[in-house]
Amino acid sequence: MSKKKIIAVLSSVIVLLGGGVVVNQQIETKTQDSVIKTAPATREDFIKSVGSSGKTKAVRSVDLKFQTSGRLAWVQVKEGDWVSAYQAIAGLDKREVQKTLENTLRDYSVERNTYEETARVTYQGRFKPTEALNDTMKRLLEKNQWDLESAVADVELDHLAVEYATLITPIAGVVTHVDTPVAGINITPATAVFTVVDPDSMMFEANADEIDVGNLTLGQKASIALDAYPDATFSGTISYISYSSELSAGGATVFPIQIAFDEPQKIRIGLNGDVTIDALRIPLVLTVPLEAIREEEGGKYVFKKNDHSYVKTKVKTGQQNDDKIVIEEGLSEGDSVVIKGFNNLPKS
Repeated sequence: MSKKKIIAVLSSVIVLLGGGVVVNQQIETKTQDSVIKTAPATREDFIKSVGSSGKTKAVRSVDLKFQTSGRLAWVQVKEGDWVSAYQAIAGLDKREVQKTLENTLRDYSVERNTYEETARVTYQGRFKPTEALNDTMKRLLEKNQWDLESAVADVELDHLAVEYATLITPIAGVVTHVDTPVAGINITPATAVFTVVDPDSMMFEANADEIDVGNLTLGQKASIALDAYPDATFSGTISYISYSSELSAGGATVFPIQIAFDEPQKIRIGLNGDVTIDALRIPLVLTVPLEAIREEEGGKYVFKKNDHSYVKTKVKTGQQNDDKIVIEEGLSEGDSVVIKGFNNLPKS
């Protein structure tokens, strides 16, 4: 083979080998790009939400009980009935307390007559201890006055006993519980409880974690999803944030909160659900997915894509939620950052 042919063959081999290297490099680049996932830095309204589980509850709810034991004479309501404010709903047999009041009134009349007779005859019309002629008369007048006042107090107490024999609801609402719906049996205050709930005062009660409660304020908007109504979402606002913490079942420090429904809801008490509160909103800030952020002793950084290379770029971050983090310095809108496949990044 001539010298020229040998040189031509060697040149062809070199070209083929070089082409193979280029092809391999292109395949390797495409492979890297396929396993590395990026996302753009976007300018948007940043929202930090607080979520919690809870259940419905009525703010205005009363448990009504009799002050004393006795025979239940009548029951005017049953569960599910609507009652007006100050409506009588049940009563005890008043005969005994009524007779006691009558006897007390008689005792009072006797005591009153005795007082007046003693003051008129014995002490010559002097009714007040300050009008007494001597210390003995003063003490006797004082005793008469005390006896009369005691008789008046007995009448007032027995009159209250008559009033307390009738159970009256202080609020309007629905009767949700009746311990003893049948009259004619002897009851005690603990065995005859009537519960009245105002459905217009329905709210959602939940617990906020201590790391989130600092971002909550009265009046913040909330969205409520109840398990009993899977196709409905209820809106409301925070109406109460406790100043005292509690321990959750898992031992975490939480603060009870209440969310008032924007519109009165005719729903039942004790329905389970979840609430989501927009605790923080920052308009038009630069954000990236949370998984793009890497950390080292010098601070935080991301890998910014530049054509087919990835540049380690330091960033200053701000608020973050479950998905996004605010970028205060280091990136511009539209920059692509790596969010997956960090182990496949080309070594620098």
